Amino acid sequence: MTRVLVVVPCFNEQASVGRVVAEVKTHLPEADVLVVDDCSSDGTLIAAQAAGAEVVSLCVNLGVGGAMRVGYRYADEHGYDVVLQVDGDGQHDSAVARPLLDAVANGADLVIGARFAGTGDYDVRGPRRWSMRLLAAVLSRRTGVRLTDTTSGFRAASPRATRLFARHYAAEYLGDTIEAIVLASKAGLVIEQVPVAMRARTTGRPSAGSWRAVLYLGRVVLALVLSSVRRFPSQVDA
Repeated sequence: MTRVLVVVPCFNEQASVGRVVAEVKTHLPEADVLVVDDCSSDGTLIAAQAAGAEVVSLCVNLGVGGAMRVGYRYADEHGYDVVLQVDGDGQHDSAVARPLLDAVANGADLVIGARFAGTGDYDVRGPRRWSMRLLAAVLSRRTGVRLTDTTSGFRAASPRATRLFARHYAAEYLGDTIEAIVLASKAGLVIEQVPVAMRARTTGRPSAGSWRAVLYLGRVVLALVLSSVRRFPSQVDA
């Protein structure tokens, strides 16, 4: 039987994490759920435990990348066959996660659930949309795989990808999405995307909007530069 670990990175998601865990248990009953509480100051830890998730609570805030590296290490150490990332804000619908798991079962190493691939009505505009298109064009060329949503955190990873990410996953802003793709490509892993319908976040404040969107564009350009000059492992560690 395939062992699936759903990793839910959370920072102050008390209002939504319980519902996220419950949805995973409903739609993926065979999966174990690990919530990585990224040093939240609210009741995220208690809400996740009450929903029945295993919880790792970090004593310092590491960001999504750092939290996911913890999740990948946990999965690698416990011998899971697939790691599925589901964000704690409610955007990722576990009801549509099965195709990501199936793609891993069919030989893919990193599977990206893509918002802009013909499924669903999720939309962004302005500088944030321009940034996403720039990223998609550049990373499609670098990897040789047609990608339309390189910043999606709705992803599934094989044991090879899990082992690689447990050691080298980038913790800095956007590194968990952009550099993870470059890292997987450089290591010779098979990258695929599958179209998914994604929801707007159900709680908290989105990072988009006015000057935040312009700042996001600047960060995207910086992340692309860093991914161009950084050295990545050329193969998965034994």
